[in-house]
Amino acid sequence: MDRLQAMASFVRVVETGSFSQAARQIGVGQPAISKTIAQLEDRLQVRLLIRSTHGLTPTDAGMRFYERAKAAIHEADEAELEAKGAGSGLSGRLRVCAATTFARLMVIPYLPEFMERHPDLDVDIVLDDRVIDLVSEGIDIGLRMGELTDSSAVARRLATGRRSVVATHAYLEKHGVPNVPADLAAHDAVVYTQLGRSWTFCRNGTEASVAVSGRVQFSAAEGIRAAVKADMGLAVTSDWMFWPELQSGEVIRILEDWELPPIDLWAVFPTGRLASAKARAFAEFVEQVLA
Repeated sequence: MDRLQAMASFVRVVETGSFSQAARQIGVGQPAISKTIAQLEDRLQVRLLIRSTHGLTPTDAGMRFYERAKAAIHEADEAELEAKGAGSGLSGRLRVCAATTFARLMVIPYLPEFMERHPDLDVDIVLDDRVIDLVSEGIDIGLRMGELTDSSAVARRLATGRRSVVATHAYLEKHGVPNVPADLAAHDAVVYTQLGRSWTFCRNGTEASVAVSGRVQFSAAEGIRAAVKADMGLAVTSDWMFWPELQSGEVIRILEDWELPPIDLWAVFPTGRLASAKARAFAEFVEQVLA
C-alpha cells in the first residue's frame, strides 16, 4: 500500500463524505477506495470512519489523522514543486469553477497564456452561476463575485470592479438618455435577480435610490447581456460583463457622474485545505489579467 496515496484517498473520502464521490474524483472504482481505507485502518490498528445509513463520519482518531494527512499531502506537493524548480512550471490537474459569463469574457480568452506558461498542467473549468460546494465537487479554486456568504471561506480578493448602468445606442435613441437616477423610473429595466429592482447611487456623499420597473428579469448574466444587446432596456452590471461591447462602443455607460456600489472578485479555496501552488498560481494569473 502506497502510504501517501492512501492518505490522499482518506482525505478525499472525509471531504466528500462518500466512497463513491471520492472514487469519482480520484478516477478509480469505489471498491478500490473501500479496500484502501480498510488497509489503512488495518495498518494503523484504529477505526477511522463510522459507516451508517447517513454516510461516513470520521472518528476522533480519524479526524486527527485527517488533519495530519492533509498537511502532509500539501507538504509533499510543495516539496515536488520545489525539487522540480520554479522554471519547470506546474503539473497535474487544476479544477476551477467560475460564473459562466465572467469566465467566457474575462478568463478563457487569456487561458492560452496560462497554459503556455505551464505546459504540464491540465485545467478543468466548471462553468456554473450557482455557488457550488468546492470540496464535494473537487474544486481547487473558485472565482466568485460579490459578497461572500460563508464567513469561514478561505478567500483572497483579486480585483474590485466598477458597476455601471449600460444600454445600447438604439434603446437610448428611442427612449431618451436619463440625466439623474430618478429618470430611470420611466425606463425599461433589464433586471438581474440578484440585484433586485432598487438601485442605489452615490454622488458627492449624497445617496439616491430609485425603484425600477421592467418586464424581464434574469437569474444569470447571459440573459442580461442578450436582453440589453437586443435593445430591450438598460441594466446595472459590472463592467466585466460587457467588457467587449464597452470597448467597441456597442454598449455605453450612462449616468457616469453617479457611482454604484463596486463589486469584488474573490479567489475562494476549499475550507480546511491549504491552497495548492497550482491554485495560487491561477489566482495570481487572473489578478494580473484584471489589473
